[in-house]
Amino acid sequence: MSTTSSPARSTAPEAGDTQHVDLAISGMTCASCSARIERKLNKLDGVEASVNLATEKASVSFPSALSVADIVATVEKTGYGATPLEKEGPRAPAMTHDVVGQGSLRLRMVVSTVLAAIIVVLHMVPPVADALGMTGHWLQLALTAPIYFWAAWPFHRAAAINARHGASTMDTLVSVGTTAAFAWSVVALLTGFSHDMYFETVAVVTAFLLIGRYIEARAKDQGRSALRSLMELGAKDVAVLRHEAGSGAWSEHRIPVEELSVGDRFVVRPGEKVATDGRVVDGSSTIDASMVTGESMPVEVGAGDEVVGATVNGHGRLVVEASRVGRETTLARITDLVEQAQTGKAPVQRLADRISAVFVPAVLVIALVTFVLWLLTGHSVAESLAPAVAVLIIACPCALGLATPTALLTGTGRGAELGILIKGPQILESTRRVDTVVLDKTGTLTTGEPVLTEVATAGSLPQDAALKAAASVETGSEHPVARAIVDGARERGVDLSPITGFTNLPGQGARASIKGTEVTVGRPALFDEVAEELQAAVDAGTGTTVLVGWGGTARAAITVADTPRETSTAAVARLRELGLTPYLLTGDNEHTARRVAEEVGIDPDNVDAGVMPEDKFAHVKALQDRGRVVAMVGDGVNDAAALAQADLGMAMGSGTDVAAESADIVLMRSDVEAVADAIGLSRKTLRIIKENLAWAFGYNTLAIPLAAFGMLTPMIAGAAMAFSSVLVVLNSLRLKGYGRGDSTT
Repeated sequence: MSTTSSPARSTAPEAGDTQHVDLAISGMTCASCSARIERKLNKLDGVEASVNLATEKASVSFPSALSVADIVATVEKTGYGATPLEKEGPRAPAMTHDVVGQGSLRLRMVVSTVLAAIIVVLHMVPPVADALGMTGHWLQLALTAPIYFWAAWPFHRAAAINARHGASTMDTLVSVGTTAAFAWSVVALLTGFSHDMYFETVAVVTAFLLIGRYIEARAKDQGRSALRSLMELGAKDVAVLRHEAGSGAWSEHRIPVEELSVGDRFVVRPGEKVATDGRVVDGSSTIDASMVTGESMPVEVGAGDEVVGATVNGHGRLVVEASRVGRETTLARITDLVEQAQTGKAPVQRLADRISAVFVPAVLVIALVTFVLWLLTGHSVAESLAPAVAVLIIACPCALGLATPTALLTGTGRGAELGILIKGPQILESTRRVDTVVLDKTGTLTTGEPVLTEVATAGSLPQDAALKAAASVETGSEHPVARAIVDGARERGVDLSPITGFTNLPGQGARASIKGTEVTVGRPALFDEVAEELQAAVDAGTGTTVLVGWGGTARAAITVADTPRETSTAAVARLRELGLTPYLLTGDNEHTARRVAEEVGIDPDNVDAGVMPEDKFAHVKALQDRGRVVAMVGDGVNDAAALAQADLGMAMGSGTDVAAESADIVLMRSDVEAVADAIGLSRKTLRIIKENLAWAFGYNTLAIPLAAFGMLTPMIAGAAMAFSSVLVVLNSLRLKGYGRGDSTT
């Protein structure tokens, strides 16, 4: 669904009566524009604003003494347009502005490129220029005029608007440079006082800049594509179940998904998307959640299981009761987190913004000084004009402004596709410094589900016979250990026997009769006689061990354990490749913790077992006191304090809302591989930001002196400036190729 309404997304006042609004900003063309808007907004009392050039959005927090209208008016007084954004649902806003803007830009680009090519031939191909003589100059004027007055109009218009507000931007440099070249050429042609004309400079520079801007627009749109794809995932309508008046029967009614309410029951047929977050009340199926969690394997669901909106139903028919709708759904919260991260700024971007704010006025002064110095050294006005124009053209700070936001845009979007939600750009700096990662055992390194691991018998009793007896009794129990024994027996092809007289023994075990024999499954205390080898299996502590027997004598020991995930060993190795030392923190016993650590490759000295939930905070603090920079991975309410204390908090998406709120990164996949993916992607995003800034700073530092000394013509300057911006955007788009399993140190 596209939302086209314009009222502000202004939240209710929070602590300190602070409100928030997101604005779509129009008219920005370079880093100077975004820096200027941000500076004006932040001058208002109590206002905190962040303006992002790549997303063309502003995120503004303001006190209740101000209104959204005041914020919009401030932006408009600065010379730009502002439209408050409101998002009612989890799907994307209308993209018509981008489409229309790109269409107009493409037309200007094509026309100016064709005309510029003809002008270059007229001016720079000697046989043609000699044959036409003065006629060639008049043809150049005729062809350059539409380029200057129409194709380059966006530059002139933006420069004029900024000039009215006493400001200068990239457009000022372009407009002043092309105007100087065009005006000089027209006067020279009309008066004949000089044969040096720069029609080809005006045409080629404009064409290059428009080509560069069009490529930037397309590339930035690609960077937004991941987020837009997420926002468009949701179902558009839903088959809701309603009671028919009188008969009391249920009937289906197809309604827009926006009309769903919490508590409504709706039908999800095979192949359909789940309309919203909810709980299955009837039916069983598999759910493909890859678009939300990044996990490729379908998940089995049945009555009582939670499902997430926008996931795809497999083969069965489900009836789901809605638990969250609208902006409260998992998908909506994902898109909000990604948008917040993309709108914010990394600390490294602040330096670029400060430089951009004074860069354009400085360049205007440098261009003027260049012109004057060339005149004073005996050069003609025409000879002095060329290097001054080259300085104006090549110094545009577009690359500087795009360096950080385009990388953030692409990196956070790719993260969302992989089920990794980075809450803010400042988090990237934290991932670079982290050297220690604290992992929970259950559900992170392990599957979180007990499975049958061992059957030990006393005497000559076959293992299958012991397992058959135990599993048959446990069919009457819903305990996780009982389910693991039953599932393990079935996986081994053991046929179960019917039971009678089932009795549950809370905290001890269970008892039932099989063909007249009373069989007991449970703790050693339930038996009068336990063989030494069976007691040894209980004492080994490799998992949860229960005994099975009859007549008061234990005949076998059956062990179930939470086993490591298939990906855990490789993921821990990747963490080491990233320079991280993994620690295992668990409430389980020492023996089990060390066994799991050994299996996945964690040093036994880095295992803390028997940790109470409330002690996790202290353990993280102790590591920090030893000089460690700690990343903590958690998924429960009891992890919230530890996540907040850690230098980098990472919450599993399957965990609680409290844990997710306390964390810096939310992982939609509950395995340690996602931890390595998150840190690897964050570090690669930060590295690309630094590469972009290094190029942008280096380019301007080197190019301006070359232009001032006449070593670059205005045409070459225009091409180089456009190429610089495009290079930064294309470098950022490399993040779209980041895949699960990549390692970036």
